[in-house]
Amino acid sequence: MARMLLLCSWMAFIMAMALAAFSTQADAARAFFVFGDSLVDNGNNNYLVTTARADSPPYGIDYPTHHPTGRFSNGRNIPDFISERIGSEPTLPYLSPELNGERLLVGANFASAGIGILNDTGIQFINIIRMFRQLEYFQEYQQRVAGLIGEEGARQLVDQALVLITVGGNDFVNNYFLVPFSARSRQYSLPDYVKYLISEYEKLLQRLYDLGARRVLVTGTGPLGCVPAELAMRSPSGQCAAELQRAAALFNPQLVQMLGRLNSRIGADVFIGVNTQQMHNDFIDNPQAYGFVTSKVACCGQGLYNGLGLCTPLSNLCPDRDLYAFWDAFHPSEKANALIVQQILSGTSSYMHPMNLSTIMALDSRN
Repeated sequence: MARMLLLCSWMAFIMAMALAAFSTQADAARAFFVFGDSLVDNGNNNYLVTTARADSPPYGIDYPTHHPTGRFSNGRNIPDFISERIGSEPTLPYLSPELNGERLLVGANFASAGIGILNDTGIQFINIIRMFRQLEYFQEYQQRVAGLIGEEGARQLVDQALVLITVGGNDFVNNYFLVPFSARSRQYSLPDYVKYLISEYEKLLQRLYDLGARRVLVTGTGPLGCVPAELAMRSPSGQCAAELQRAAALFNPQLVQMLGRLNSRIGADVFIGVNTQQMHNDFIDNPQAYGFVTSKVACCGQGLYNGLGLCTPLSNLCPDRDLYAFWDAFHPSEKANALIVQQILSGTSSYMHPMNLSTIMALDSRN
């Protein structure tokens, strides 16, 4: 009997400590969850057998550790800068063995390089965490947290969390436009393909809401035809590739309209549109105004515009990464990521709709 009482007391102590840790974490910073592709992947693909990886130098050359982390960047990426702004530690990849105990209360990054809205996007990368699986992992995550702080604590943590989702670009560059006469381009005209993507994306966002997400930053695609890879492959003159630009011009406005419909149906501003196309356009159209020497040539790569192939230890590497808008053939540099997050934080309605992150944080702090 005494042993049973001792065991019960010990279990009560452990639960109290976990709840105290949750309370302290909740006071310090809201949890942060990240879904999407390589623009926001913090290293999940390091734990997968896939070719979509950023786990070798010179990736991470400007990260605090100066080592590759799995981020497709020379340093920090968009989720890292958002974590700083909300006063949180950087989220760990969900597949990381370090994501346990109190680290779970910070949130998690479920993103995986190469994925898209559609399950057939990125099939060439073989083993990646597609969106349906990322959402399954989010459900699994909540069960793990409930085991730590109880079901009500887990529900509250998710309810008060900030969520970022970045997906859609690969459905064009690694699906529709990947090869001439791709299966999807034979199946759909570009306008019809965009409508199909939007309808499928709406289902994913509704599922995210059903799983408890209540503040979700939803990024559009960047100017797809202006990245060094597409310039090298499709536009040697340096003009942004017209068809990919047309795809972004069709997709992004329809995304904002779809978010408005979702919010109207829910009756709250759950989904926040992030106009990453305009954010990129600012420094693509006038790189010198932002301290860049070029927005066409990638810092790391080879071939025309350093836009051909992967960034590897054998690639051309610029000595000052802050002078380049693009780190590699597809991904912004750390400095460009910081500029994007500054607009997420305080941008006007032309960048953030219906409100920016500073407004979100001010509103939520009152509740």
